[in-house]
Amino acid sequence: MRVTVIGAGVAGLTCALELAERGASVEVIDRGDRLGGDCCSWYAGGMLAPWCERESAEPLVTSLGQEALHYWAAHMPGVTQRGSLVVAQARDGPDLARFARRTERFAWVDGEQIAELEPDLAGRFGRALFFSEEAHLDPRATLKAMADKLAERGVAIRLGTDVSAHPPSGDRILDCRGLAARDQLTDLRGVKGEMLLIRTREVALSRPVRMLHPRIPLYIVPRGDGLFMVGATMIESDERRRITARSMLELLGAAYALHPAFGEAEIVEIGCDARPAFPDNLPRIRRRGRTVYVNGLFRHGFLLAPALARMAADTVLVDAYHPEVMDEDHAQRRNA
Repeated sequence: MRVTVIGAGVAGLTCALELAERGASVEVIDRGDRLGGDCCSWYAGGMLAPWCERESAEPLVTSLGQEALHYWAAHMPGVTQRGSLVVAQARDGPDLARFARRTERFAWVDGEQIAELEPDLAGRFGRALFFSEEAHLDPRATLKAMADKLAERGVAIRLGTDVSAHPPSGDRILDCRGLAARDQLTDLRGVKGEMLLIRTREVALSRPVRMLHPRIPLYIVPRGDGLFMVGATMIESDERRRITARSMLELLGAAYALHPAFGEAEIVEIGCDARPAFPDNLPRIRRRGRTVYVNGLFRHGFLLAPALARMAADTVLVDAYHPEVMDEDHAQRRNA
């Protein structure tokens, strides 16, 4: 079977790799002129944190997201499995307790244990939650590694190709365009996310650290060589290119509250994009004719992509029905 995958973000590349590994002839097309240049995967945190996300997400995100821990470790280099740490200022202790009540698979750690896990945070927090099974990766390095792995399998990635001008020719089409697919998926909405990349040699972290905040989930993810990703806002907006002053202040303030040395960090990059989400913030696989749509990964792209790729490949190759992510009308059409 010849399959054309539209979109070279993490969803598209993961689906392409899954299909190629199952023997399909695959090509990937993307309207961006560089890998990751037109998708929110480029600005992702890269946290593989199914139990941290359980605090605010539906159980489906956690159950599907657990596949990502094994998938990325087996398929891509550079996955770091040192867990996640969730901290809060002393005045926000009740928020930390509420976070704990909403999730699982963690341990309470005290100030001494925090210092053992992250020496540069010694004396700064009295209690924290440690999710030892979670992991993280560098999204940009992972996209490049996926493209290389696809090339090894003979899968071409055609960048700078707009589907409206170059209609795909495969037997099946897998549409992973994210928010751009609203021309067909009218219930998609955009949720704006803003992030920063900062660099400092004064602080070292070995795992993602989440800092509880009354308005938005803030986190700092080490990328190596003194580089840190600080994210991320969630704003109901389709605007993709402009960070607000308020968001900049909140992101920098969170980093400074975690450790004052971040106040002297260099701002390397400011990033902004809109995540594709359905009304319930859960992913969907939809089939219409020869096209299968994979969308709505919201803020869980790298976490959900492996499970969605597996189910999408089932749908494309054997017309499988996965009720947890597929609409009922697909089952009705299939049975008819």
